This record gives sequence, C-alpha cells and structure tokens, in this order.
Amino acid sequence: MKLFVSIAFAAALIGSAAFAQTTTSSTKVARQPNGVTKSTTTTTESFGTVTEFTPGDSLILKTEATEPMHYTFSKNVEYVNAHGKVIEASKIKTNSKVRVHFVKQGDEMVVDKVILTPDRH
Repeated sequence: MKLFVSIAFAAALIGSAAFAQTTTSSTKVARQPNGVTKSTTTTTESFGTVTEFTPGDSLILKTEATEPMHYTFSKNVEYVNAHGKVIEASKIKTNSKVRVHFVKQGDEMVVDKVILTPDRH
C-alpha cells in the first residue's frame, strides 16, 4: 500500500512540474566578417491555464510555479490545437489548458502562437 501511495504522489508531482514548465530558446547577435550584423531572438514557451482571454489583444495565464502572467499578442497570432491544426480563437476559453509561444520585448511578453492542449499533459 505504501508503494502505491508513493508512486501516486510521485506521478502527481511530476505532472504538476511538467504543467508549469517554461522552456526558452536563446539567440545571439553577431557581426559577420563582411560587416553584416546577424541577430537572433529569444523565444519562450509556457504552459498553464487561461484565466482571462481577449482574442487579438491579451491573455492571462496561470501556471503552478508563478503568479498569473500577462501576455500581449503580436499582430499575427496563430491559434492551433495539440496536433498543429489551425483553430479559431473562439476555441480558447477561460480554464483552457494552453501552451503559449512568445518573445520578450522589453517588459512585455508578446505571443505569436497559442496551442490548445489536452486537459492532461
């Protein structure tokens, strides 16, 4: 019985950690030998639950690890399901589980993609 409880607790812990996971992909700026400057950007993805959503404007996302995060949208936001199929923004609702792909611009986190995920990760 203790083994079952221990396994169940470990699974719940891993699930909540995975749900709150944020991944970052960094980029750099470098000057080429020919004088051309090549720049790259930092993109990040976060998982969470939608607490507020205004299509084309903003989203507030609650993660397990932090206070709710406020995101603004770029001019061209893509909304997709977990399989990558484009969906209507109206499919995103309060309490939806989503993954957001964003770029940090100054103090703002600007979303260019919202991925509707299954309720479980």
